[in-house]
Amino acid sequence: MNGANGNAASCKVVLAATIAKDLLAEVTQGLATVKRAPLLVGFLANKDPAARKYAEWTGRTCQENGFKFQMREVDREELESSIISANEDELIDGIIVYYPIFGNRQDQYLQQIPYDSKDVEGLSHRYVFKLYHNERFLDHEKSQKSLLPCTPLAVLKILDYLRVYNSILPYGNRLFGRCITIVNRSETVGRPLAALLANDGACVYSVDVSGVQQFTRGEGIKKQRHESVEKEGWGLNDCLPLSDVVISGVPGESFKIPTKSLREGAVCINFSTEKNFENDVKEKASIYVSAIGKVTIVILMRNLLVIAALV
Repeated sequence: MNGANGNAASCKVVLAATIAKDLLAEVTQGLATVKRAPLLVGFLANKDPAARKYAEWTGRTCQENGFKFQMREVDREELESSIISANEDELIDGIIVYYPIFGNRQDQYLQQIPYDSKDVEGLSHRYVFKLYHNERFLDHEKSQKSLLPCTPLAVLKILDYLRVYNSILPYGNRLFGRCITIVNRSETVGRPLAALLANDGACVYSVDVSGVQQFTRGEGIKKQRHESVEKEGWGLNDCLPLSDVVISGVPGESFKIPTKSLREGAVCINFSTEKNFENDVKEKASIYVSAIGKVTIVILMRNLLVIAALV
C-alpha cells in the first residue's frame, strides 16, 4: 500500500448522525418530563436557499421527535413586529430566526428582540454576556444553566465526543494544551465559539478576512475568562501547522483550507454548507467531520426543552 492511501485509511470519518444519536436519546428523555410538546416557531425572512433547507430540516426533525414546529415566512421589514407578537403568544415556547436578514448590524439588533424565555438560539444579551464572561449559570444558586448558541454548542459536543476534551483535567479546563483554529468570526458562530473554547482552556486562533486574533485565558489559564489579542501579520497558514483542531465555516465554494498546511493528525470539522476542506484532507487529518447540521438541530431541541422547563 502506498503512503497516500495508507494515510487516507488512517483517517476516521465521523458522521454527525452518529454523534447526534446519543444526544437525541437525552432529548427524548427530557421531552417526557414536560407537560406538553413544546412549540418552536421559525422565522424565514430571506431568500437564502441554505436557510430554507435548514428550516425545513429543523421542522422535519422536530416533528419526528415529538416537538411542534411552525415555519413562518415574513417580509424582512415585518420581522421585528412578527417576533414581538410571538413573544406575547403563550402557546409559543421558542423562537428561531434564520439569518442573515439584512447582513449588517441590524441583524444584531434583531437578535435582541426575542424574549430570553423564548430565545432557543441563545443570542440575547443576557446569554451572550454570560458566555463571554465564562459564567455558566443564570442564578447565584446555580440551578439554571445559561443557554449557549446552538452551532457553537454543537461543535463543543462534537469535540467532547471525539475525546478532544481531556476528562482527566478539571471541568472548565479540559482543553488546556489544545491549539484550535477557527476560520469564521461571525457574531453568531465564530466569535462565541472561540470564546467558549478559550474559556475551556484552549489556545484559539480566530481567522477571518481581516486577520487573526488569539483567544486564551492567559499563561497557565490563570484567568477566569478569555482575552483576545491581534496577531499582527499572521494569516491562516501561520495557524494551521500549530493546530490540533481546525474548524471552518466559510460560505462559498471557492474557499478551501490547504491540506498541505495542516498539522499531521489534525482533527478537522466543517460547519459550512460548502466543503471548506480540500478533497485530500483525509491524507493529513486523523478525524474528519464533514458536516454538523444534525447535531446542531438536536442542540436546538435541547435548548427548547430547557426553556420549556423554565416556563
